[in-house]
Amino acid sequence: MSTLVFLEHHGSSIQRGSLGVLGKAAQLDPDTSGVLIGSGVREALGDAGRYGATRVFVADDAALEAPLPQPRVDVLSRLVRDQGFDTVLFAASVLGADLAGGLSARLDAGLNWDLNDLVLEGGTLVGKRSALGDTVLVDVGWTSEPRLGLVRAGSFDPVESGGEAAVEEISTELEGFSSLATMVDQAHEEQSGPSIEEADILVTGGRGLGSPEAFSIVEELASALGGAVASTRAVVDSGWYPYATQVGQTGKVVSPKLYIGAGVSGAIQHKVGMQTSQTIVAINKDPNAPIFEFSDLGIVGDLNEVVPKLTELVKERKG
Repeated sequence: MSTLVFLEHHGSSIQRGSLGVLGKAAQLDPDTSGVLIGSGVREALGDAGRYGATRVFVADDAALEAPLPQPRVDVLSRLVRDQGFDTVLFAASVLGADLAGGLSARLDAGLNWDLNDLVLEGGTLVGKRSALGDTVLVDVGWTSEPRLGLVRAGSFDPVESGGEAAVEEISTELEGFSSLATMVDQAHEEQSGPSIEEADILVTGGRGLGSPEAFSIVEELASALGGAVASTRAVVDSGWYPYATQVGQTGKVVSPKLYIGAGVSGAIQHKVGMQTSQTIVAINKDPNAPIFEFSDLGIVGDLNEVVPKLTELVKERKG
């Protein structure tokens, strides 16, 4: 087994999702390699070695500065062919999905997506993927090589192994059609705290809040705890909170150490996105809300009274 992991970066840091996939790959293949593609990416090399890569291929070129998929497909396809990698893994993201699909077409390779685990069975790589609304877990495989896998966000936590990766520079040779698209502008959403994918503590507001203004109490609790604010699909569809905060089947998958749901009913579509949270606390006035079925702690009560009280207690404890 010869494994390559695409390491998506932002600035000088490799994204948490990529580091999680890298760590999992290293458990299955101790000689796992990573690849960094972009402009000015060398500052992120240290992360790759610490999280499991024994070797990192680097394509550092001004032509790769914009996070466009097609130039990266050019670099990746040549690297996979030249080095003979039989497995290429990506963390799920907009760019990761574009690259996985493009590389699959370029190499005529099989792609399994939305994977939430990877295992070796009899020396053969097997992917695990949820189906039927995440009510069952199915095994998926590949009939040819290279095998491409797109791993669901939040499936693996990054684990430092303390190693150091050998670095190999690779050339940037782009196809003529790859330069036809240009990035006109790139906007960055302003936020004061961690993103919902990376936060250890997540406070989620649901339709039970009653209004968009009521999100202020959720924001205050999240701030007191040092966490981030998330939302449900119903909230986003109503225009109460931004889509970037949506957790669930059509949003993001999160795995915080502590998940607090305020006014969240716990519909299956939302459960899909947060069920791997280490500790789940639910606050809902409806004792029959589905979220209580999989919560570690349930509080039946008026969230407008409970949440502010929790915030007050947290601030008292922190002094």
